[in-house]
Amino acid sequence: MFKIKLKKEKRKKVEEETVEDLISSLRIEGRRLPENYEIVENYPLRPPFSYALILREKDTKELLYFVDEIPLDPKEQESFIKLREVLEAELQAPDDNETPVQAFRRQLPEIIAKHRDLLKDVSPVGIKKIEFYLERDVLGYGKIDPLMADPLIEDISCSGANKPIYLWHRKYENIKTNVFFNSEEELDDFVMRIVHKAGRHVSIAFPMVDATLPGKHRLAVYYRREVTPLGTSFTIRKFREDPLTIIDLIQNETISLEVAAYLWLLVENKFSSMIIGATGAGKTTALNAIAGLIHPQHKIITIEEVAEINLPRENWVSTISRAGFGMEDKGEIPLYDLIKSAVRHRPDWIIVGEIRGEEAYVLFQAVATGHGGLCTMHAEDAETAIKRLTQPPMNIPSTIIPLMNCIISVKHVKAPALVGFGRGFSKRKFVKVSEIDSSRRIRDVFVWDGSTDTYKIGLSESYLFRRIADKWNLPVEYVYEEFERRKEVLYYLAEMNIRSCRKIDEFLNQFYNDPKATYQRIFESRRAGW
Repeated sequence: MFKIKLKKEKRKKVEEETVEDLISSLRIEGRRLPENYEIVENYPLRPPFSYALILREKDTKELLYFVDEIPLDPKEQESFIKLREVLEAELQAPDDNETPVQAFRRQLPEIIAKHRDLLKDVSPVGIKKIEFYLERDVLGYGKIDPLMADPLIEDISCSGANKPIYLWHRKYENIKTNVFFNSEEELDDFVMRIVHKAGRHVSIAFPMVDATLPGKHRLAVYYRREVTPLGTSFTIRKFREDPLTIIDLIQNETISLEVAAYLWLLVENKFSSMIIGATGAGKTTALNAIAGLIHPQHKIITIEEVAEINLPRENWVSTISRAGFGMEDKGEIPLYDLIKSAVRHRPDWIIVGEIRGEEAYVLFQAVATGHGGLCTMHAEDAETAIKRLTQPPMNIPSTIIPLMNCIISVKHVKAPALVGFGRGFSKRKFVKVSEIDSSRRIRDVFVWDGSTDTYKIGLSESYLFRRIADKWNLPVEYVYEEFERRKEVLYYLAEMNIRSCRKIDEFLNQFYNDPKATYQRIFESRRAGW
């Protein structure tokens, strides 16, 4: 009996290894590509089952994002459909301390073993393919799951059935895909499912939804033809698990060392800043990176309509506004109430994802009582931002506008080195950093020059540097010297690629606990050639 059992176990192990070997040997390049296209780039999404191919049309030079997934043959497709129905009926909720993925992967082998007859004549490799599609459709995002798996994609946009899905790619920008929904019914069913995945409801009575998906991806939906004649559409703004830090912004040339050092001094001294720009300009990314410079021990409360800010801090409270229930919006919790409540929790910093209404007044009042403030707002420039702040519905008295000490303008700009060379690539840039002095005058301290890709620096008469000097009870010259030291530190961090949120937090803890020793260590490392 023992020998027979041993042989069975050995045979099972060999079979599993063979399946893995076969799976790893699969290549999808053999799939037929659209005619007259050439491959620009090819990288894995969920290997060996799905890959991304960036294709270029030979005549028009138009780019296409081609999702290449391993296909199911007719027999595998039939088994897949039957097993998916079984899963939807038999799959149980996760146990305590178990994620949905863990629960799915624990139960799937049991369900497959129970319904083995549904996999008759399906090869071991075919079973692996079916398992991939089951997880993709039941647990994931169906046909857009490969797009959700691509870390280079920021936005996914569908404007209706039988239309290609478009996306924003960090390398190729706006680009069309080969993914689309075949019918309005398929698209409606998909949207209904992902809205439920976000814990929300969508219907003809409530056709607009703004929600947060698992993983903190932001979802916006128009359902059917209630508000758009073209039928259901949706946009997903993907959330970065590893958020960009101030060092990332330096490395990708969104800001210069000088801008980063200046912002560090402002944050350290709890001066408030507002980040302005158009949709998709990178306001939230900039907000997150600047907030990463806050003292690690300071208490932060963030207020948003949809969760987008990501601060891996222990002393951080994230709050989200809530829509009301029923026709009278009972139980609504707006941003205004959240900011009022936040002040009672005695935070060091209040960060608002976006201000556009009466909540702006409460934020300014909080800043006036000594809290640090960060926020974003849609505006073209500092002058426009101030006009918006002083007019309805914000109604900020002009006398307290200087409480917002700094206004940072971010934009998508053409990369000078690429202008005129094929596709007009762009990059995000802090194009202007301005101070607001006590007389409500706007002073530009950094202005980006697109022709040279450099900053014109106007720090010599910085109003906020003089305020820092008063706060430290030291000559203003010392502040400028400290500014130069901070540039050296940031240069060191960028060169050593100390860029993750956790690493930045560790460094800031060391710096604030013993700045002299930290400076000494960095300067010695630099003299030694690092």
